Amino acid sequence: MAPFLAYEDKGGAADAAALPLVLIHGHPFDHTMWTPQIAAFSSQRRVIAPDLRGYGASPVVPGVTPLATFAEDIAALLDHLGVDRFILAGLSMGGQIAMECYRLFPARIRGLVLADTFPSAETPEGRKARAAMADRLLREGMADYADEVLYKMVAPYADARVAAHVHRMMTATPPEGAAAALRGRAERPDYRDLLTRVTVPALVVVGADDEYTPVPDAEAMHAALPHSTLSVIASAAHLPNLERPEEFNGALADFLDGLDA
Repeated sequence: MAPFLAYEDKGGAADAAALPLVLIHGHPFDHTMWTPQIAAFSSQRRVIAPDLRGYGASPVVPGVTPLATFAEDIAALLDHLGVDRFILAGLSMGGQIAMECYRLFPARIRGLVLADTFPSAETPEGRKARAAMADRLLREGMADYADEVLYKMVAPYADARVAAHVHRMMTATPPEGAAAALRGRAERPDYRDLLTRVTVPALVVVGADDEYTPVPDAEAMHAALPHSTLSVIASAAHLPNLERPEEFNGALADFLDGLDA
């Protein structure tokens, strides 16, 4: 039976002892936001990057998609691929999905990477804003939204090719999938207590100029996680893995080397 999610599965032959790396994209993107990391790390380990439901080439399910549903999809995909233990990385909404994965199946996760994300539950004002945005995307589509937020997703000084890639991902996202994720994300639990109980090594990464999840958010997660490292990527906003891939990959490589050792 074919898996529910579309995905890229690359590498894995160089070092059989190296744990697979699973990459969860943010909203409203797809797995190609991890292209620099897939290229950099698939020569040393298996790298798996799915398109979340409602995004990329995966099926669109309208309505409400809770973070638990995204996490269950990832678990089912990894079951299909025969991956039991892995390192899990997520950015923005993907980071919140990674936290939900740790809540649901912590024994499978041997390392956690939380990039440009935050653990707290949504505020009442935030829930209203996400509902309003979901309605707007269903009514108007993705184009105007993508134009408005592009230079918060990436810094205004970002490479034009990176900005174009980010804009393409946003405009290609089905509005029904994006809206369902917004509604589900509005009801997410508070993960702050969970972070204090994470027993595996963690890496917290943030762009120095991120407006959505500023550096103090990352510092708070780093303080809460018992075994964590913090990396602040200079000259980057919300997508440092694309804006400054060499610096992001350097921090990730150091973390992965420590886990493999």
